[in-house]
Amino acid sequence: MDWSVVYDYREMFFRGFLNTIMLTAIATVAGTLLGLFICLGKMSSKKWLRWPSAVYVELFRGTPMLVQILLIHFAVIPSIWEAFFPGQKSPEAIYSGMIALSLNAAAYIAEIFRAGIQSIDPGQMEAARSLGMTKGMAMRLILIPQAFTRMLPALGNEFISLLKDSSLTAVIATPELNYAAMSVAKSTFERYPPYLTEAAIYLVLTLFLSRVVVRGLEKKYSTR
Repeated sequence: MDWSVVYDYREMFFRGFLNTIMLTAIATVAGTLLGLFICLGKMSSKKWLRWPSAVYVELFRGTPMLVQILLIHFAVIPSIWEAFFPGQKSPEAIYSGMIALSLNAAAYIAEIFRAGIQSIDPGQMEAARSLGMTKGMAMRLILIPQAFTRMLPALGNEFISLLKDSSLTAVIATPELNYAAMSVAKSTFERYPPYLTEAAIYLVLTLFLSRVVVRGLEKKYSTR
């Protein structure tokens, strides 16, 4: 094993590392916001909101993320781009990766939000409404803040899964960490050094998220 290839291609690994962080961060924020709206839509009493939200969740949870990435990159985005910007080159693969990860994460996060909100005593909503709050205000100020502490472990697990799943975007040549390792292995015919380096970086990132970020938030918002 020639570990010098890792140093020789350090810039590619570093760029892949940064892109992995960026993919995960953007997908986390976008997926959380979209997931909250989907959750509220799924819990709505209006069918025109409830049914599309339920279909969205089942669609993205019931199909492989790899298929979603390929479909979004090679079919959906080129079609939309050609419709609005005919003759122009489609966006780079990293944008397709961001969209695919965000849409997929939103479906899972929506279910986490729904479970967290429904775990709160219904009397909380009734008490808030009796004080003159609207349903939306009670949800925003009373239920969601209480549910957030209960959702933190599940949300943390979802964010860690999202970090690791970002490696799937390598199939569309997104220049993230897995793509960097694959490129180095292909160029140098060395297999162990690039892939073990990639695995070590992912391990450090997941440990940081689980042991520092998630546990820190749990302690901060703990009600004990």
